[in-house]
Amino acid sequence: MIPDNSNIEPKQSSRSKDSLAASTNEVKSKIVPDFEQNIVSTLTSEFLDKIETIYVRPMRIKIRVQPEDIISIATFIKSKLGFDHAESVAGVDFPKDNQIEVVYHLGSYSRDDLLPQILALSTRTNRDDARLPSLINVFKSVEYHERETFEMIGVYFEGHPRNERFLLPEDWADIPPLRKEFRIKGR
Repeated sequence: MIPDNSNIEPKQSSRSKDSLAASTNEVKSKIVPDFEQNIVSTLTSEFLDKIETIYVRPMRIKIRVQPEDIISIATFIKSKLGFDHAESVAGVDFPKDNQIEVVYHLGSYSRDDLLPQILALSTRTNRDDARLPSLINVFKSVEYHERETFEMIGVYFEGHPRNERFLLPEDWADIPPLRKEFRIKGR
């Protein structure tokens, strides 16, 4: 049986809200590594409010940008920050938000200090007309990853030379199989 705690009042903290906020900021600054924070600071100083920082963890950063800004930001990340290739591209379906998120996992072969780092560059598009600019002219390594994302989740990459079948049969007529509403026939 679960006890009824509705009549218990919350404890009042002896610390003020300001001191609590200050200590929270101290903890956050200790958790976020300097190296990763410098990368985020460089990006936000260059692109201001065009970048939303999702998380910063040791060796992992995730940022979200608008589709119209992704090419210029990806170009900056490659040329100025040294992330020289896309290790993978993933599509995530958010049917409740009517959006699909595409995440580029960027790494570096050319800079030793970036070898363990992964920068996740993400953007979102409408599920009903899922179109995004291709990053193939920035990172050649996205060619097959974008094709797979096109085929499996249904995002058309504008400017990609081969938005065509890659894994599924040529006569596939169903919705993309990684969309949440996809069901295997007969189940």
